[in-house]
Amino acid sequence: MTDFGHHHHHVGSASVHNLEYFDKEAASYDAKHQKTLDRLIEEIRDRLDFLGVDWVNDDDNDDEDQNRQAQNKSALAPYTTQCVGIDLSANMGLAPSEMRAYQGNLCVPDDPNPAAFSGPEFFNFDIVAVGLGFHHFDDPALAARRLAERLKDGGVLTILDFLPHGKLDPSHSASATVTHHGFSEEQIRGIFEQAGVGKDFDLEEVGTVSFHISD
Repeated sequence: MTDFGHHHHHVGSASVHNLEYFDKEAASYDAKHQKTLDRLIEEIRDRLDFLGVDWVNDDDNDDEDQNRQAQNKSALAPYTTQCVGIDLSANMGLAPSEMRAYQGNLCVPDDPNPAAFSGPEFFNFDIVAVGLGFHHFDDPALAARRLAERLKDGGVLTILDFLPHGKLDPSHSASATVTHHGFSEEQIRGIFEQAGVGKDFDLEEVGTVSFHISD
């Protein structure tokens, strides 16, 4: 069972802002938001059945040390045989001990199949997940299409992001990294349908979480 993770993966005008911001934030990001991230991991693991993937039992993972490390930061790694992550920032994302981690961008409009990610190891995933990154994308619909192309037949696209909410203070340093202030069910359903993965679409609210962002 394979998982393809995508974190803060951006295109277009927002990409420079995101790269600069998250390169700076990376060292303290996990510690700063630890309680929120821990809760999100717990909520995701409580919904493994909802995600509808044939998960690996974590007791069957032969590499106990790697599995233990993976549980620290990745919600899904303990239930997969392989994880691949791609991030725009080299400083963000998971460590190589937790997954195969790469720096890159799958969402450049005129580069549908980047050479660095054209090998068979970057296709036929059971699940492709974007964790709190969709609201940073210039074109979420393009991102969904590109990610859906890397699923195996019957694979699952999973997006964890915010429902519609108020805008971030424009004076805040992170405001330029946010291109969408949440998504309605109608919007996200349409994105899934355009990507060809809308057949069994479903949406579930995880709850209310807070990210305390400071300059």
